Amino acid sequence: MNDSSKIIRIAAKGDGVTADGKHVPGTAPGDTVEADGSVTPGPHYAAPPCQHYGSCGGCQLQHVDEDALRTFVTERVAYAAEGQGIAIGELLETHLSPTRSRRRATLHAMKVQRGAVVGFREAGSHRIVDLAECHVVAPQLFALVDPLRHFVAHHGGKGTIDVALTLTDQGLDCSIRNLALEGLAATESALEFAQQNGLARLTLDQGYGAETMWEPQPLSVTLGGVSVPFPTGAFMQATTDAEQVMCVDASEWLAGASTIADLFSGLGTFAFALAGPAKVLAVEAARDAHLACKTAAGSSGKPVHAMHRDLFRNPLQPDEIGRFDAVLLDPPRAGAKEQVAQIAESSVSRVVYVSCNPSSWARDAKRLTDAGFRLEKLRPVGQFRWSTHVELTSCFTR
Repeated sequence: MNDSSKIIRIAAKGDGVTADGKHVPGTAPGDTVEADGSVTPGPHYAAPPCQHYGSCGGCQLQHVDEDALRTFVTERVAYAAEGQGIAIGELLETHLSPTRSRRRATLHAMKVQRGAVVGFREAGSHRIVDLAECHVVAPQLFALVDPLRHFVAHHGGKGTIDVALTLTDQGLDCSIRNLALEGLAATESALEFAQQNGLARLTLDQGYGAETMWEPQPLSVTLGGVSVPFPTGAFMQATTDAEQVMCVDASEWLAGASTIADLFSGLGTFAFALAGPAKVLAVEAARDAHLACKTAAGSSGKPVHAMHRDLFRNPLQPDEIGRFDAVLLDPPRAGAKEQVAQIAESSVSRVVYVSCNPSSWARDAKRLTDAGFRLEKLRPVGQFRWSTHVELTSCFTR
């Protein structure tokens, strides 16, 4: 057997790769690619548990076992650092979120001749896979798929409808976009839909911005033991287990710091976990998230000061950063190029960087190491199970 026909690793987009660099979709490390193009499964191939796998774009790696999945997540992060010539002090154990643990997801729906379809899109396509099962979202989210199907069949228009689902402290938050309700009967039907399915909130965007149709009590999420108002469309970590791992890492790595700047702070996921004894400045550009964090800080008495500031256009300057013992940042996928440049020029000696994109993180990490920081600890995180979407926590010191 030619070793070049063996799958040796999984590439960033989920294809198996042979020793000679050939990409073969749907293969796992240890599989053999035969001369006729067929594949003989190896020890790391796993039977996909979901009937939609292969068509649904929600998952790319259900065909690999737990060891191969863990290795993929680990290598995505480690290779990103090594690609920039960054030495890793300690590569910590990779965290993988379990099945059916996603507490937020955006589904798509469309009225069709036979009723309606609800699900994720096919990979590389606008076609919606009508879900009969899902092994990644929490059962509370999936339970709404069939009721949504009936609702859209009766009230959907011609276009695609987006449905954002999030589990909050009060229950399921459902935000529907691109669905126009015609007349009083349709509005009453939407309220009935919310009540019958026990929704905590129903928000509709009929083309004029989000309007709350149903919210018996104000929605909140608990972050660091603090109840924080949850605005429509606000960001939170996809799984509670990954959030806990990330917050524990941040708390341990920033222990002893009396003042911390939490940049791109969102609702305050890390700010409230770190506050007390540390004083935390939580800086966020999204106004709704900033106000929610500010409200929660005031009502909880936690030493968190919320600041509204766009860190892309107006990053904290070196002298401002120098007033803090440490910095935590959790930017969007684009990373934090301008803000990291200011951190590099500051006198701060400890930085925790949480990222949802190893590529932009590696670019920013290179800037920090060039300024004298060392990457002390690095943890890969796979909270989007069976997806090529990989996250991480990291600690830099100088």
